[in-house]
Amino acid sequence: MNPLAGVLGESWQLYRTYARHLLSIAAIVYVIAAIVSAILELAGSRIGTLLGLLVTIVAAFLLTAALVKAVQDVRDGTVNLSVGETLSAATPLIGPVAIAAILAAIVITIGFAAFIIPGLFLVTILCLIVPAIVIEGASPLDSFKRSWQLVKGHFWNVFGILCVVFLVLFAVDIVLWLIFSPLPNFIGHFLSSVVGGTLVAPFIAVVTTLMYGRLSGATVGAGPGGYGNQGPYGQSGPSGGPGGYGNQGAYQQYGPSDGPGGYGNPGAYQQSGPSGGPGGYGNPGPYGQSGPSGGPGGYGNQGPYAQ
Repeated sequence: MNPLAGVLGESWQLYRTYARHLLSIAAIVYVIAAIVSAILELAGSRIGTLLGLLVTIVAAFLLTAALVKAVQDVRDGTVNLSVGETLSAATPLIGPVAIAAILAAIVITIGFAAFIIPGLFLVTILCLIVPAIVIEGASPLDSFKRSWQLVKGHFWNVFGILCVVFLVLFAVDIVLWLIFSPLPNFIGHFLSSVVGGTLVAPFIAVVTTLMYGRLSGATVGAGPGGYGNQGPYGQSGPSGGPGGYGNQGAYQQYGPSDGPGGYGNPGAYQQSGPSGGPGGYGNPGPYGQSGPSGGPGGYGNQGPYAQ
């Protein structure tokens, strides 16, 4: 089954549901950055122009990280972080996101310069670098590897989704150009940039974050005898139904036990997995800790090293 099936529909639904929250984040960053940049450029000096460009670039990286953080936050159906808290949480990530984005831009530009196809290939396989940094805490270089790892088995599905997103963005640009073209050039460009960025950036963040979430394999519970479905980020998947297989826990958490007669789920990194159901096998404990016992009639878990 294609894990990305329906991701655009889900993205649009989430975008609509939390439009006020997501657009508020984008509008605040875009408006402040645009005003500061415009003031610096109107000064007429070369230094002012460069500083204005720098403000715009930093704002773009901050917004990208903040929107991914916001989408991660609302995926459980609740807005837990305010706009200010979201921006504060994203601020320390500006550096890693900037480094990864600049490196990706250089590589992609070279790919397009060499030939269009390598450029399209690189855009596709590197589209998940920001979610990897924001959600997993990957380093800039590791984010390249992680994005490729997630995309490579679903390349054409990801490419198709990106093509649809590009067409949507192109249509929005045309509409905004028609609306603001009668205005003086400076004002029209300013309004088009702020409005377009505010509307478009959150949708891009929603799409890429949902693709990342589905491809990274976060899980929720399965029905009786079935397999676990995808769930929210950073949470453990619940148990499978009776006789089914337990779902793997998300990063830094453990998966719960299976139903009766099932096998215990692998524990996540640096934590212990819970015990198997009655008659099941205990899970190995992590390094430096003891594993819990197996269910009734099962086998005890392996103890840690040097204990």
